[in-house]
Amino acid sequence: MSRKESDDTVAGVLIINKHQGVTSHKIVQIIRKLYNTRRVGHTGTLDPMATGVLPVLIGRAVKASDFLTAEDKEYSAEMTLGITTDTEDITGAVLTESDEIPSPDEVIKVCQSFLGETEQIPPMYSALKIGGQKLVDIAREGGTVERAPRKIRIENIECEKITPKVYRLRVSCSKGTYIRTLCADIGKKLGCGAVMSSLERTRSASFTLEASHTIEELENLSQEERVALVIPTESLFADLPAVNINDFYTKLIKGGTELYQKKLRTSFEDGALVRLRHNNCFIALGKVTEFPDGSAVKPVKLFEL
Repeated sequence: MSRKESDDTVAGVLIINKHQGVTSHKIVQIIRKLYNTRRVGHTGTLDPMATGVLPVLIGRAVKASDFLTAEDKEYSAEMTLGITTDTEDITGAVLTESDEIPSPDEVIKVCQSFLGETEQIPPMYSALKIGGQKLVDIAREGGTVERAPRKIRIENIECEKITPKVYRLRVSCSKGTYIRTLCADIGKKLGCGAVMSSLERTRSASFTLEASHTIEELENLSQEERVALVIPTESLFADLPAVNINDFYTKLIKGGTELYQKKLRTSFEDGALVRLRHNNCFIALGKVTEFPDGSAVKPVKLFEL
């Protein structure tokens, strides 16, 4: 299969079970070679020490990345008490140490206090960009910048004692939540300090660890077998309502023309995103917008040309 053929035909989502010790960008580079295409991206960066679910977008599915803003995630992490580091995880330089470890009941109580909507200051050692520069690059040069707190939501948090200083956390949370920072904030509230000592993402949106594939597994497959593992792009938007359109409307959509809801016989709220389908095929993402002549679905991203 030539690179041009691969670029034209392979499109969709591949769920990777990322292994420890590599960056998310390295995974993208490996997938580019395995699938013989330049058009590869990922959603939701995982640090090198982290493992687990990393959705990778291939071909035309890369266009979807701008719209994946609301997916929630689940993690399994280990939190070590009695220590703080500059990176908020076990790999960083030690800043403080303490042997005054609270009781298991107190640890669990404090963990539960983070349930619901709260604010979190992103860590310096992160891929977040401020002024066009990654925070981690600034931190590695010994610098620091002011970071505004961001709203996050912890839907569920379970805390299980492993040793007097080590606890297993299972966390369901909103996108943009840093588990390292959650551990550090828990340690700060306990008064003894804490770091994240391991991290596995077990779910991202609807994609689970059970449905993921390791790089080693992919390397041992034929190209045909690898392509068969790619999930349709539409799966990224499975929670959005679908609108089936005819041949004529499909031509309009592909030309960028809006479709008025009174003709579609739909009544979606302004700003809603919908899946536009033709002949059982997902062709575009549409957004409901008010026009002078009424409410219409405007194509915002085409996935079938």
